[in-house]
Amino acid sequence: MSETPTVVELSVQSRVDTAAVRYAAVPPQPTRVARRAMRVGALAQTSPLALLAVLYLVGLVFAAIFAERIAPYDPLVGNFAEIRQPPSLLHLMGTDDGGRDVLSRIIFGARISLSVGFASVAVGDLLGLVWGLTSGYVGRRFDLVSQRLLEVVLSFPDLILGTVFMIVLGPGISTLIVAIAVTRVPAATRIIRSTTLSVKERTYVESARALGASPARIMLRHIAPQCVAPFLIVVSAHLGIAITTEAALSFLGVGVPPPAPSWGVMLAGVSARFNPLWWLGVFPGLAIASTVLAANLAGDSLRDILDPQLRGSGGSAR
Repeated sequence: MSETPTVVELSVQSRVDTAAVRYAAVPPQPTRVARRAMRVGALAQTSPLALLAVLYLVGLVFAAIFAERIAPYDPLVGNFAEIRQPPSLLHLMGTDDGGRDVLSRIIFGARISLSVGFASVAVGDLLGLVWGLTSGYVGRRFDLVSQRLLEVVLSFPDLILGTVFMIVLGPGISTLIVAIAVTRVPAATRIIRSTTLSVKERTYVESARALGASPARIMLRHIAPQCVAPFLIVVSAHLGIAITTEAALSFLGVGVPPPAPSWGVMLAGVSARFNPLWWLGVFPGLAIASTVLAANLAGDSLRDILDPQLRGSGGSAR
């Protein structure tokens, strides 16, 4: 018998070869995790400061969690033989008026500042997210009354409003979290409300409403995802403000009660002296400033990674 291929066999082989060529011409698509990793790598190349800020915050959180193992000394126990010692090999950041190690107090102070900052931002901004979504979508009288209420809260400076809450509710970490969270609600509510007002008029939202979707489903499935990017920006900005507010309230004596190792308490102790020592003010001040700066840079980088409008630019907004 002849081994010459028939017309049908040639046709089948041609189709197989064509499919193989098409498959080889189309490169495999990366997974979602791989795309996120590519965006992070692109961000590290275009904005190395943002990567350093994220690493700094991760290291600070790690130091706050394992402060007992990292801190060289007890932050509350002093050595009266080493009072007011300048930075040295034994005490890298010196000692204070009670002979306590400044570095150890800064490490333990990071636990207080970060816990108060994250908790107050989580409570205040999440409340602002729900309030802004509801106010922007429902509108009408509810929106009018809620905005007038927010204007009343905004008429008071954040520091004064937080001080009033601390005086009325009493000192304590939980009270401090509530006081700072209340000051964060108006800004978050207004930003999320403005985003909701622009998103709810889009075609896909109108289509979902015409198909009979409930208001709760529309807000959760169609509007809330579009608020992620502005919400992250608000959270990153408010984290730095919350840390600064906690330090300011502790500095004024209505925040974390001494002798707790809070950065604001440490600065308050320096201001109470007629002739302050430079290391007692410089190192806590640098801790506050660097943490606030890192929070702002990390928030911007996270926005660049997660914002859908920036995904085609390699994770950079520039």
